[in-house]
Amino acid sequence: MSPEATKAAAPAEAKPKAEKQTNCLGCSKLIKKIRRYYRDGKYYCTKRCWRNYLEKNKKEAVKE
Repeated sequence: MSPEATKAAAPAEAKPKAEKQTNCLGCSKLIKKIRRYYRDGKYYCTKRCWRNYLEKNKKEAVKE
C-alpha cells in the first residue's frame, strides 16, 4: 500500500467548532437574535452592556 493510499483511508482530522456566544458578556443575559450588538468579535445585548463591559475591564486592569 502506498503512503498516499493510507492518507486517503485515514479519517480527516476534525477541527473543533467554535462555540457560538449565547450570553451577553456585560450582563450574562441570553442574547436574542433580533436585538444584539456586535463589537470586537463579541456579542452584547445592547450598546450600554458593551460600554459597561469595557469600563469593568479597565477597572480590573487598574487594580492589577
